[in-house]
Amino acid sequence: MAQAQIGLIGGSGLYEMPGIRRVREVRVATPFGKPSDDYILGELEGREVAFLSRHGRGHVLTPSEINYRANIYGFKKLGVERIISVSAVGSLREDVKPLDMLLPLQFFDRTRGRISTFFGGGIVAHISFAHPVCPEVVETLDRACASAGVTCHRGGTYVCMEGPAFSTQAESFAYRAWGMDVIGMTNLQEAKLAREAEICYATLAMVTDYDCWHPEHDAVTVKQVVEVLTHNVEHAQKIIRAALRAMPVARSCKCGSALAHAILTDPKRISAAAKKRLRLLVGRYLK
Repeated sequence: MAQAQIGLIGGSGLYEMPGIRRVREVRVATPFGKPSDDYILGELEGREVAFLSRHGRGHVLTPSEINYRANIYGFKKLGVERIISVSAVGSLREDVKPLDMLLPLQFFDRTRGRISTFFGGGIVAHISFAHPVCPEVVETLDRACASAGVTCHRGGTYVCMEGPAFSTQAESFAYRAWGMDVIGMTNLQEAKLAREAEICYATLAMVTDYDCWHPEHDAVTVKQVVEVLTHNVEHAQKIIRAALRAMPVARSCKCGSALAHAILTDPKRISAAAKKRLRLLVGRYLK
């Protein structure tokens, strides 16, 4: 039986919100290794939620060290159908200011060598990823930002860089010239894997800085990011509460059937081991 309906990825400020009932920790085993941390389960605004600290409690994992497959698989195993990913980003636009929120509709991958798929090892699938976020969740978050009184920009592209160092100025200028809107280090892999797991996904991007392109902010420091992030988390808490209250119970999007026509491998050629490894994801398509 499902233990949670909605997954929340972010830092400790999310699962320390007042009002969460029946809080408990769950350790989830996956075929892809250990998730970043134990999942914190509880009831908030009448919804069963599962929280996960993306970098582990205490921020012990770099963006490249995160086991994205295990994190998303763990949510799937808990029964989660929607994920709201709260993430700090740098702004590449003058009008998108620190303390604002942005709901990206697109991602651009600048990472190197990260695993972004559950497939391989004898089973091949190609998901549609032209529109990488769930429109239903984005709409709910947009309305939640308005009800919380937080400035929100709907749309735009999140460029996902490798990190952990921040951008050079040359990179930052190039991303602006390409038309990118915000920059971060984590959400592209989450979005791809959530789609493969047939989980709705959207990013609530918390703007903390202007990267390093801005003439008055030509360097990014952790101190600056953390100072703004503290205020952003307060906003994110209000937005999440409002979004949980407004989120439809039933899904009407296409995210829940993303694998229906994606598996290319002849079922007769899929090994028992591959079927077992991915049964949670593809079991209903490989009868």
